[in-house]
Amino acid sequence: MSLSRRRFLASAGLLGAGALAGEALPAQGEATAPSAPRSVSGRPARITFDGRHQAGILTAPGEAATIVALDAIAPGRAELIAGLRALSARARDLAHGGAMPEQEPDEPPADSGTLGPVIAPDGLTATIAFGASLFDHRYGLGARRPRRLTAMPAFPDDDLDPARTHGDVLLALSANRRDTVVHALRELLRPVRGAFALRWSLDGFLGGDRGPTPHSSRRNLFGFRDGTGNPHTGDAAAMDELLWVPRGGDEPAWAAGGTYQVVRAIRMHVEFWDRVGLREQEGMIGRRRDSGAPLGGRTEFQDPRLDLDPHGRRIPLDAHIRLANPRTPETASRRILRRGWNYDRGFDADGQLDQGLLFVAFNRDPRRQFEVIQHRLAGEPMTDYVTPVGGGYFFAPRGARGPGDWVGSPLFAT
Repeated sequence: MSLSRRRFLASAGLLGAGALAGEALPAQGEATAPSAPRSVSGRPARITFDGRHQAGILTAPGEAATIVALDAIAPGRAELIAGLRALSARARDLAHGGAMPEQEPDEPPADSGTLGPVIAPDGLTATIAFGASLFDHRYGLGARRPRRLTAMPAFPDDDLDPARTHGDVLLALSANRRDTVVHALRELLRPVRGAFALRWSLDGFLGGDRGPTPHSSRRNLFGFRDGTGNPHTGDAAAMDELLWVPRGGDEPAWAAGGTYQVVRAIRMHVEFWDRVGLREQEGMIGRRRDSGAPLGGRTEFQDPRLDLDPHGRRIPLDAHIRLANPRTPETASRRILRRGWNYDRGFDADGQLDQGLLFVAFNRDPRRQFEVIQHRLAGEPMTDYVTPVGGGYFFAPRGARGPGDWVGSPLFAT
């Protein structure tokens, strides 16, 4: 891979210092971000599976995650429904926790036992979503496909691996500890082997909670804080505008209360990144690596005030934070709720570290929100150091209403 244009200019002394320095931001206090990840001790031990919206969307991410795409192999609609019912029923039990049932010693165990005889809920969330391919001819669901649900397109800087892309059903698991997620995946797949087959999976983890405040965002594998600009999940009006499909619109009635889920496996070329000067790294991101503050600022959640820097003297015009969220009245309604975990898959056939970001975004309209952001980011300096390699578009329906109900039940209602 060749050196980026920005790095060449910097090494040649042709990139002016004013592009990365400029005037300081006006002083202001630290704003908190309740949607930022919290430590294990600050995250609920039990997160209810049932509710108006599925757990795992507004919920702060857990320390460990696994995202699994499944292909539906159920021979008919009835078997598909049975598989989806079983997923919700088992996920509800695991999220609640409790002792394993007594049984005859000669019978196969009802649980793998990897968490011991008592299953601790450990903040487990299981979010279930549907891909566009589930609405093909097999199960007679075509007329009920959410209007904005398509197969994820390949964007200009993508190198998508078909073996790690798309899927009929998405299962996103998150918990406070790795073994909880591993156990949950095994137990969720156990009763549905006749309905679903594994297509691809990716494990993720959060960077350590190293402060300086309980709200400080965790770091990604480039060393920068990740998710600082998220909208406030406690703002119900904002979530209605940005995430939830409303009733009475042009979507199928069953989709009300759901949201579109974008998943992207983004490989980060960490060894190439490690050869770039710190000042250039910060200029590409638009933030300081140590504090997460916008360039010219002092604290992570300080408004970067891009309006006061229209010529990019402080934060370059092609910096990631400026392109991803220009912070204008026109772009306010196009924000996304971003979730992310780091991943580490060892190394590839060329001996290069295979590390990156497991990116998840929730939004009400992928074309109007996520895709507009992607088009703004096309060709940014960061594209020399990251390559999206997989993922897909999915629709996460409303939550189940309690025992007996299941995620996706309105889709099959007559």
